[in-house]
Amino acid sequence: MKLTQIPELLHCEPVPAPDLEIAAVTEDSRRVAPGAVFVAVPGARTDGHAYVRQAVEAGAIAVVGARPEAGQVHGVPYFGVENPRRAVGLLAHAVAGWPSLDMKVAGITGTNGKSSTVALVQRALEVGGHRAAAFGTLGYDIAGARTAARHTTPFAEDLAAMFKQAREAHQTHVVMEVSSHALDQDRVAGIDFDVAAFTNLTQDHLDYHGDMDAYRRAKLRLFERIEGAGRFTVVNRDDASADAFIAASHVDCFTFGNRGDCRATEIRIEVSGTRFHAATPWGDTDIAMRLLGEHNVSNALCALAICGGLGVPINRIAQGIGSLESVPGRFEYVDAGQDFLVVVDYAHTEDGLRNVLLAARALRPKRIILVFGCGGDRDRTKRPKMAAVAAELADYAVITSDNPRSEDPARIILDIESGIQHAGKKKGDDYLVFADRAEAIRRAIGMAEPGDLVLIAGKGHEDYQIIGTERIHFDDREVARRMLKETDD
Repeated sequence: MKLTQIPELLHCEPVPAPDLEIAAVTEDSRRVAPGAVFVAVPGARTDGHAYVRQAVEAGAIAVVGARPEAGQVHGVPYFGVENPRRAVGLLAHAVAGWPSLDMKVAGITGTNGKSSTVALVQRALEVGGHRAAAFGTLGYDIAGARTAARHTTPFAEDLAAMFKQAREAHQTHVVMEVSSHALDQDRVAGIDFDVAAFTNLTQDHLDYHGDMDAYRRAKLRLFERIEGAGRFTVVNRDDASADAFIAASHVDCFTFGNRGDCRATEIRIEVSGTRFHAATPWGDTDIAMRLLGEHNVSNALCALAICGGLGVPINRIAQGIGSLESVPGRFEYVDAGQDFLVVVDYAHTEDGLRNVLLAARALRPKRIILVFGCGGDRDRTKRPKMAAVAAELADYAVITSDNPRSEDPARIILDIESGIQHAGKKKGDDYLVFADRAEAIRRAIGMAEPGDLVLIAGKGHEDYQIIGTERIHFDDREVARRMLKETDD
């Protein structure tokens, strides 16, 4: 793509520009290399225009930004646009050759279940004979090569590069998590989605969105952009927001859940996995999967609807779902030969914690000992609500730190304690507090008896803890194994 094509792509005023080929697009001045276009994006803390000179000195051949004046800046063309964030995605995907047009792309949004559903869909597609890349919280997987994820949905220029890489690796499908932040910030601009799926909507990220209506509107943006023959959407019919997502669908909509097109009956949950019978528009099948809990039945039904709509035979979908060994940090067992269960899970919302505790309850343990905390610099109103769920469904709780970030861990714990005390629980008798997460895990494992279940919630697959501005190595699974070994010794 050339500089002279920018006005047509971005619907902005043309300015005098040389007929140069664009080598790259970035909103990060530190990434600018000769031949790049720099997009000056206004941020929460700084404005990209403060780095225009730096970008030009590094070799930028043009600048795109939201200032109304078009023309020249520091000797290079300046294109004025209404939405610089959207411009990043459109330009980056155009420069990459619009790679998403050459693949089937399924985007999954919702509060909980996105990562597990992505993993189930990817596996079912592969068993169905397709080559599927997967992007999400658990990492970015292209042709079996996985890189760690810094964001649930990467930034636009990175997504364009990943899609290009997937095309070059001959991937036929991409299944990806689409976060509300990414939709609000137009990170997915330039991606041609064939499928949009909605798992559920419960309280989360209100520190960013402000209220549930704004949070819902952000997610609806994914559905509103799905148009054209062969495209479709998938909606959790049991969710309170289902009607809004169905109404936002301009294409065929497949639903799942107790009242959906895809339904589950004869559900059986055991330590070894979950079994159920699925009725779908593409036929009926029996599912035997290793993932536990009714929330994972919902995730599997969502995967059935996505893959069924994409033409994967129902028996192949069932085989794929059943072949997924586990999802990292999602009801993941830590087994060191102990006579009680230890489970690590990513649950970090009220609904997520309820789901995983209900999954634990279905295993009929003697007691559930719960270790959990809440993140700092995030929605404070979640804290007493999560505590209320802990008080209702756990037999004993050990309250600790999650990622406190810049907040005082003691203040976060007090917010949690207010909820657990409101439920009538007493410190010592019903719960303990240890701000040090490793010590909290040690105490929980130390008090476990044969037949108990220790659930360590909140961080799941994460291998770090953010304290202040420092990111330190911390993996709940590693710590639990170490504590189990110490207990055994």
